[in-house]
Amino acid sequence: MTDPHTSAPPRTELDELELRLLDFERSWADRVGNREAAIRTEFGVSTARYYQMLYALIDSPIAVRHDPLLVRRLQRLRESRRRARARPFTSDSQDVTE
Repeated sequence: MTDPHTSAPPRTELDELELRLLDFERSWADRVGNREAAIRTEFGVSTARYYQMLYALIDSPIAVRHDPLLVRRLQRLRESRRRARARPFTSDSQDVTE
């Protein structure tokens, strides 16, 4: 019987799904078509779930070691999207009433 309190050794490599996620992101620039449909076809998950998995992956030191340029680019994109969502909405047009 194994001790339930013993932990598994720390991972040092990405699993198959994680590698596929990074490959998909790396090759997306060369693809044509609807990204959401491609995500559903390739991974069988919703777009929201895909981004949950991707964002968890790019926070992993293992992913950074595997492909630092891609992972850091994805981290920068995520942060710029977060900043854009956090900005208050402003309208360039003035509401004119006479």
